[in-house]
Amino acid sequence: MELGLHIPIFDIDGGTTAIAGELARVGTAAEEAGASWLSFMDHYFQIEPIGLPAEAAMLEGYTTLGYLAAHTSRIDLGLLVTGVTYRHPGLLAKIVTTLDVLSGGRAVLGIGAAWYEREHQGLGVPFPPLAERFELLEESLRICGQMWDPDNNGPFQGKHYQLAETLCSPQPISRPKILIGGGGERKTLRLVARYGDACNLFASSPEEVSHKLDVLRRHCDDAGRNYDEIRKTITVGDPRPGPETRDEFVRRMAGYAELGVHTAIVTPTTGSPAAWIDGMAPAVAQLAELG
Repeated sequence: MELGLHIPIFDIDGGTTAIAGELARVGTAAEEAGASWLSFMDHYFQIEPIGLPAEAAMLEGYTTLGYLAAHTSRIDLGLLVTGVTYRHPGLLAKIVTTLDVLSGGRAVLGIGAAWYEREHQGLGVPFPPLAERFELLEESLRICGQMWDPDNNGPFQGKHYQLAETLCSPQPISRPKILIGGGGERKTLRLVARYGDACNLFASSPEEVSHKLDVLRRHCDDAGRNYDEIRKTITVGDPRPGPETRDEFVRRMAGYAELGVHTAIVTPTTGSPAAWIDGMAPAVAQLAELG
């Protein structure tokens, strides 16, 4: 099992002028620790489940990843996850391609159906009903796939999106892997089976994750997809691990490792995330022993 790192807080010790330097140190700390994944949130406003008000600091996700691309050299970079409503899918594919080219082939497209209505209303971004958002999500996944096909620059005609050309030059160095976030059994996991290279579930319990993976396996069977091709990742919280509970965290992950979960993603929620990552670094070797 691998360790992933997800940074949800930008209220950095030292204030706004300290953010850039601290994020550069995060990149260094993550790679020195041996983590395999580094991500940020994709939101306009901070989200209350983190424990902070909407008014707390929040950076634009892909600009932040571009900055981290220049301060890292090995770790995969993505957002956990992009809301499908935030960017037109043609532009999104171009943004992720740019990240991939500038990072040397390390971009991952994390994407989901979006949920945070307040930020949409706040900035005047349309927030359609859930069923429509899932239609947008599927069309966006199809568009990204076509944009990353060097042999298909033709049109795309969907219910919600019409593109006269799906030209994307340069092409990515390494076709970005697609991680679909969420555990919805009827729609989200079906999209993982059809379009995803990875899924991301909440580490609610090994029993619950086992059930979700069984559902995913059935969707793979229906789609004629090899279930084992899909990387399984979990975001760990409740209780949220930290350096002081690192050994307990690793013990908790054993049950997920037995299910075939590849990556456990943890979230520092302090104003000094680089130091937090340093404290969690031994977990990389501990998790690797789980298989």
